[in-house]
Amino acid sequence: METSEHKLLRESVREFSNSELEPIAANIDQTDQFPQNVFQKLGPLGLLGITAAEKDGGAGAGVLSATIAMEELGRVSASFALSYLAHTILCVNGIATHGSSEQKKKYLPDLISGKKIGGMAMTEPGAGSDAVGMKTKAVKSGNHYILNGEKCFITNGSVADIFVVYARTSEDRKKGISAFIVEKDFSGFSVGKKLDKMGMRGSPTSELIFENCHVPIENRMKEEGQGLCAMMQTLDIERITISGISLGLAQASLEKSLAYSQERTQFEKPIFSFQMIQKMLADMATELEAARRLSYYAAECADQGQKNLGFVASACKVFAAEMATKNALKAVQIFGGYGYTKEYPLERYVRDAKLMEIGAGTSEVMRIKIAKELKEKY
Repeated sequence: METSEHKLLRESVREFSNSELEPIAANIDQTDQFPQNVFQKLGPLGLLGITAAEKDGGAGAGVLSATIAMEELGRVSASFALSYLAHTILCVNGIATHGSSEQKKKYLPDLISGKKIGGMAMTEPGAGSDAVGMKTKAVKSGNHYILNGEKCFITNGSVADIFVVYARTSEDRKKGISAFIVEKDFSGFSVGKKLDKMGMRGSPTSELIFENCHVPIENRMKEEGQGLCAMMQTLDIERITISGISLGLAQASLEKSLAYSQERTQFEKPIFSFQMIQKMLADMATELEAARRLSYYAAECADQGQKNLGFVASACKVFAAEMATKNALKAVQIFGGYGYTKEYPLERYVRDAKLMEIGAGTSEVMRIKIAKELKEKY
């Protein structure tokens, strides 16, 4: 349930988005440059540690608050929101939830203030949907682990200072994965090729390379072999909060379409008066509200400490993602020829929304997870 605190947060993030992001959103996409100076301004607002506990320097605001923040940032710049998610959920929340007190004390202050940027490295060239099939290895040697392997499609890869990295410490499929905190300056770590993407431009996506990368033993999170549990818990929270970006994209598509339909005239009357336009707008608003309710419910389940989030996290993720793409495409149709040009942001919404059906678990994998949950339940 959205409280007065949530409404205040929404107003604050919307004001930031309108003043700081709106003027540069098109340029972020066009130049494919991450606006680090703007990103760092989120620190003083308390947004970079939104889910971290107050005792650790965070806002202690929960998953619903994070989802609302994603929604308001995504409404203006989905790519900026994606980098925000990688920082706050995949890195900061990962350390805050699974890190030791010493790790939290060492890494969270700079991440939460915005002095340093975070990311998470899980996906590999041969292990995308099958993340457990990762090949990157971590071998204990003295007081270090030696990491060797390659990660790909890593959000914030070329700009992050600190990564939560998952690597294999044994061949056991379920108990062979461990989690590590890796600094960009560690020996043997390097950033590979930065990808030139169709959408989400301005959110840097890169390869990461580990060649005898030395990671101190004290940088291992949890016990050796307990990384899979931490990874799955992080993925559930990611899937819930990334739905917020889909909501923001769909909201922007609806707002732009509603305004344009009342300004644009054909046959001497606004196109809003045509029933086919009204149907598209009504469908956009209805499906958006349904996705918002489902996503908020999933976030509330997480905030209430519900253990098994797999079904609801997958359900809100797939529904919100596909709804965002449909809303963006409807918006292009309502704008007609103008919607197909870069003069308006609709074509950017389409390109950005498509990633929502792929990243954090494809729509196909989400449906497989939902089906497995149904089989177990019924």
